[in-house]
Amino acid sequence: WGQLPWASCLRYLLHLVDCYPSISGTVYNYGALSIHGDEYIPFQKYAGKLLLFVNVNPFDGGISLSLVELNALQTELGHLGLVVLGFPCNQFGKQEPGENSEILPGLKYVRPGNNFVPNFQLFQKGDVNGEKEQRVYTFLKNSCPPVTESFGDTSRLFWGPLKIHDIKWNFEKFLVGPDGKPVMRWFPRTNVATVKNDIIKYMREHMMFHG
Repeated sequence: WGQLPWASCLRYLLHLVDCYPSISGTVYNYGALSIHGDEYIPFQKYAGKLLLFVNVNPFDGGISLSLVELNALQTELGHLGLVVLGFPCNQFGKQEPGENSEILPGLKYVRPGNNFVPNFQLFQKGDVNGEKEQRVYTFLKNSCPPVTESFGDTSRLFWGPLKIHDIKWNFEKFLVGPDGKPVMRWFPRTNVATVKNDIIKYMREHMMFHG
């Protein structure tokens, strides 16, 4: 994605969009299998929490540090009610070709490496776009405007047909409020520090943050 032709235009783009005010349904209607495949986790489990949905990929060289930063984000804001949820995906540059059983060892020993262990919930690898996309991602994408209308280099995108609300690359993020409805969507390249500040602002506006 570092070579995407529209990368030079990022500074002109909003780093986030607000989701639509009237949304039918909540994420609590959905769930997903844990990374080990031995537990189905209904998102109703997180009712009352702020949820950050992220399609993750450790082998995206440009933003692999995002995993370390997501750990830090979970540590810093978890006690205030934030829950980070990670969804490995292989649709962007085919950068996550391994089996589910290889993902955690890859994180620990390869990238980020240095015995890295995610402190947030990871789910099984799956599609976030296209005909086989996970249902919760259909809901999230339809609940918010696209962060950009450009797809960049489509030869590195592995799904079809392309739709305007589709996720454009690894590490696009959605914030879901305590009522289960999406409230914000961030551009993939938005750094975690900016996301953290936006979340804290939201928490303050909704009397969830003191400090």
